[in-house]
Amino acid sequence: MSMPFYVAPEQMMKDRADYARKGIARGRALVAMRYVDGIVIVAENASETLRKVSEIYDRIAFAGVGKYNEFDQLRVAGIRAADLKGFQYSRDDVDARSLANSYAQMLGNIFTHEMKPMEVEILVAEVGLDGGGDQMFHILYDGTVVDERDFAAIGGDAEAIRDRLGTQWSDVMNLSTAVRTGVSVLAGDDREIPSGDLEVAVLSRGNGRRCFHRVPGPDVDVLLTDS
Repeated sequence: MSMPFYVAPEQMMKDRADYARKGIARGRALVAMRYVDGIVIVAENASETLRKVSEIYDRIAFAGVGKYNEFDQLRVAGIRAADLKGFQYSRDDVDARSLANSYAQMLGNIFTHEMKPMEVEILVAEVGLDGGGDQMFHILYDGTVVDERDFAAIGGDAEAIRDRLGTQWSDVMNLSTAVRTGVSVLAGDDREIPSGDLEVAVLSRGNGRRCFHRVPGPDVDVLLTDS
């Protein structure tokens, strides 16, 4: 009778984490940041149909990096959970914190119990009635939740992007300045990102009940050239 193959739990978790991180690092990054009128999300994404940034609910946006089919499953699950809670209770009861906790439980269970972890990192952002109510939650592949106050960067080379963003971000930026800052920190010093490879969306306090707005390509060009 053959003995079962044994792997220490610590080694198994490390191998799963390394596997997930390598998959995520192959993807292109995105950044989110507060500006004077809300939150803007800037992603490097050459596809016009496979979106990284989407609306979840009235004041809440979702952004994901890594394997598209995996973070899109999470997006759909978040929309269903938000719709159900808003229907059962009140639209005001749907918030980014509870969605982030739900995502964290889902990703944590998959990371711990499934053979293959999800190769994703996601961001849940909510715009408040004023700047003090803005929230951003970064959820990692293993279910870890990070509360990001003013800005966040997820995906490939996120640490370097976050460092650059920390030196350039300001709480008095308007939308055009915020978009140019996002493109600058994503590109770094050694390359340029064409506007056609950008996906830009905003959660604006001035958009009425549904705050999410996807910025079309021509308007992105205007924001990049606006001074």
